[in-house]
Order: sequence, then structure tokens, then C-alpha cells
Amino acid sequence: MSVVFGNTEYCPHFFVTLVQVTFSFFDMQMEEHNSTHLQISSGIDMTDFSEELVRPTTEDEQGEPSVRSGSGMCFPWLQNHIESIASGGKQEKDFAQTTSACLSFIQEALLKHQWQRAAEYMHSFLQILEDTDSNKRQGAPEIIWRLGSEILYYHPKSSVETFNTFADRMKNIGITNYLKISLQHALYLLHHGLLEDANRILTQAETWRYGEKSSSQEVLVNLIQAYKGLLQYYSWSKKKMELSQLDKDDYAYNTASQNMLNHSWKTSVNLCTLIQIPGVWDPFVKSYVEMLEFYGDRDGAREVLNNYAYDEKFPSNPNAHVYLYNFLKREKAPREKLISVLKILYQIVPSHKLMLEFHRLLRKSDKQEHHKLGLEVLFGILDFAGCTKNITAWKYLAKYLKQTLMGSHLAWVQEEWNSRKSWWPSFHFSHFWAKRNWKDDKTLACEKALVAGLLLGKETSCRSGWLDSGETV
Repeated sequence: MSVVFGNTEYCPHFFVTLVQVTFSFFDMQMEEHNSTHLQISSGIDMTDFSEELVRPTTEDEQGEPSVRSGSGMCFPWLQNHIESIASGGKQEKDFAQTTSACLSFIQEALLKHQWQRAAEYMHSFLQILEDTDSNKRQGAPEIIWRLGSEILYYHPKSSVETFNTFADRMKNIGITNYLKISLQHALYLLHHGLLEDANRILTQAETWRYGEKSSSQEVLVNLIQAYKGLLQYYSWSKKKMELSQLDKDDYAYNTASQNMLNHSWKTSVNLCTLIQIPGVWDPFVKSYVEMLEFYGDRDGAREVLNNYAYDEKFPSNPNAHVYLYNFLKREKAPREKLISVLKILYQIVPSHKLMLEFHRLLRKSDKQEHHKLGLEVLFGILDFAGCTKNITAWKYLAKYLKQTLMGSHLAWVQEEWNSRKSWWPSFHFSHFWAKRNWKDDKTLACEKALVAGLLLGKETSCRSGWLDSGETV
């Protein structure tokens, strides 16, 4: 049983040794619990595993040959098991049960944020690299990476150096996962503010190839280049800020301007390829559009945003319409154009914070259909629990209901109210909310009382406590 990388053949025992060195961190954590051992024998089933894991080592086991971890810890059970697998013993079923149970314990520990416990189980799980099932063995490096990186990210005794060592080793073991691991490694470094180190990792990954170039590899390379572009955008932004503080007649201004131009060219090359692939690329699109606008290429920026918002190949994305709307606002586009963009956003996210602005645009329109839609938008916002205390929305609704009714458009109000009269009274206008709103925010309570009076009628509103001045408002 062996695995071939390039022209070099490694036996499975090499992987155990290599990953044990990588997991020296986990070894150090286990030294605090050095009486915890796992014996794999034909008599152990799934229910016995957790008890067996915490059983102290017996005198017989202490005299047996054992495998030592990178920190010098003894694991007699591991040596026994390696010999069993090598000789085609009867314990293969127990091996599979053990690794499966160990994985379950790790997942449970992660869900409960028990990082120390997860690290201990992780050391035992490394046996999966010697699984006789080739499919499990090939998938093992990615599983180890995902679990190990999660543990190292959150463990209180972990460090950047430990994570770096783990990532570098896992790139060599999980050769087909090199690009994924490199990208996640870079993001980890970015999270810790190590921009230069992250850029170095991305640069190395950018030129890496393994076998024939697959479509999945190509997407990952584009993503890596795009993240590298974001780092370049960050440098460009700093230079842009420095440039704004210089006098245009100063020689330093021309030098800084040229440096910015060089950075923008590199960044645009890295970003442009990715944002043409269908997907959600918000930070990359925003950065690219900002640079295009800065250099006066408004047509190019508009084309990028239009494609991002309207191309059917791209998934539905509210932010795409937000970016396009904000761009059109900066361009002072006609009201009709702004309304058309926000109308699509309304269909995707009726409670978006831009919906109040959408209502104002509709209210200013000369078209009756827009005025009707303006009422629908306000009701739509207040359908959501997160907007129930939005005093601006209640003010707008109170004012607009009066205008609509005075404009002889009772049918518009009835159309919106008919689908809500069965649940809005308890959702917004209950006696409980009348008391709570009056206590927390009297202005909000007054606006809601006005709306309740218009929708429920004075008598019903009084019974609910909204218009009873002796008890609430």
C-alpha cells in the first residue's frame, strides 16, 4: 500500500510520521493527558470506544513496541494496529470503526467548542492516512486539513507559527488540495494582519500546477489571483490617500500618481478575469469599479456593474443592484433609471434599508402606478420583524395613508390591508405592544397609533389600547 507523488514513492508510514511532526501542537496538548490511550482490538465496538479512549495504559501494554509522536509520547495501540494492517490482519473492521468514531468525537467537540478535546482526538484520527480503502485514504488529507485548521484557528494555545507549519505540511501531503489550502492559509494570515506573508503565499500558489490543468484548478487560480489583486488594491488605496494630500504642482505628486497607475494596472489584470466568471464577487467588483471610476472610465464601470446585476448566468445578488444604484446616483442618472434598479432590489429584499429611499423616489414620480407601488413598499418593509421599530417607516406610512385616502384611492389601501388584517393587529397593534412602545419610545407609539386608527378604525384601536389615552397613548 503506497502513494506516489511525482517520481517519489512514499509508504503510508511516512505519512504517519510526517503528520505527527506537523501535529506536534496536538502532542503538546496531549501531554497534559498522557494516560489517555486507545487500544484497538477485535473486542472493541463503537459503544466501547469512548471508554477505551480514556483507559490508562496497562503494564502489558507498556512492554509492547510502540510508535512515538513528535513530542516523544508513546502510542502502543498505534504500533499494534500498523502491524495488523501490514500483515492483512483481522482488525480492518475495527480500524474503520475506530476512525469513524474518532471523527464523530472530533465533530462533536468542535460543535461544543471544546478545542482541547478535539486536539486530543485529532491525534488518534491521523491513522486514517493508512486506511486500506483507497478512497478514504485519498480523501483523508482534506479532512485532516479542515478539522486541524479549525482547531488551530480557535485553540487558545495555538499560534501563527503553528498554523503556518501545519499548512505547509498539509500542502505537501494533500497535493491535489494545494491551491485550496494555500488560499485558506493566506486568508488566515490576512485575518492576523500579515499582508506581506499572505501575498507571498498567494504568489507561490499562483504559479503552482499539478498534472493537467483542470477547470476547477483554473477557477482556484483565478480566485487566488483576485485575492492578490485585493492586496494590490489595498496598496493602491493607501497611495490614493497619500496622493490626495499632495499639491498637484509638486514633483512628488507626479511620482505618486505614476506609482498608483502601475498598481492599478496589476490589480485590474488580477480582478478582471475573476469577475467575468459567474459567482458572487462583491469585494472584487467594488474594488475594480472604484479604480475604473478614479481613472475616468465610467463606461467601463457601468458595463461591469450592469453585467454583475443583470447577467442571467450570475446568481441573484442584492448587492449587485445596490452597487449599480449607488453608481447611477453618483452619475446623477434620471429618476426613472434609479427606480428601475431599486424595483428589482425590492423584489429580492423588500426590507432593505434602501427601500425608504425607493419610496421617496416613487412618491416624487408623476405616475400613479409608482404612487401605488410606494404604498406597497411601506407595507412590505413593516412586514418584517426587524423593521417593527423603524420610526421613519411608520411616519412615512402614517403620512402616506392619509394622502392616499384623501386622494380617493381607498382601493389601494384595501388591497394591501386585506392580506394583512389577519396578522398585523397582533403583530403590530396588540395591547402588549401598545404598552411596550409607549414605555420605550413615545414618538414611535404615536405614529403607530395613528396608523392603527386609519387601518383598524378608532373603536378597534381603543379596545387594543392604542388610542386609549387613559392607559397608553
